[in-house]
Amino acid sequence: MAFLGSLDIAGSALTASRLRMDVISENIANASTTRTQQGGPYRRKMVVYRPAEDGSDFRSALDGELGASSRAPGGVEVAGIVEDRTPSTPVYDPANPDADARGYVQMPNVDVTKEMLDMMAVNRAYTANINALNAVKGMAGKALEIWK
Repeated sequence: MAFLGSLDIAGSALTASRLRMDVISENIANASTTRTQQGGPYRRKMVVYRPAEDGSDFRSALDGELGASSRAPGGVEVAGIVEDRTPSTPVYDPANPDADARGYVQMPNVDVTKEMLDMMAVNRAYTANINALNAVKGMAGKALEIWK
């Protein structure tokens, strides 16, 4: 794999992780939003990843590494942001202006504990990609020292 290819792969993962962190933060911020512009409670959003290069399955990646093909893995990209279709939770709160005739308010389908766990996982992935970038930078520095 080329030197710059390694940087591109880690960079694409950092970009995707950053967007996922932003979406998780939005979910946490709206964990108690009972009314949106579309009507109804806030719906949890999820980020969907996909390989950045079409056809970057294991075989094409292996062929690229062995020199049998010019294809190399292209990192990751965000395929889209989708809404979680899990039903909202009814909570009895007759004083809430969004309550129905029986006094129940539909609360968002956001579980703050799950969101925090997802944030921790994304944080670890982000840190791992920073470490990969630093390793490539260190190898490049050593290679330049050899040429001196």
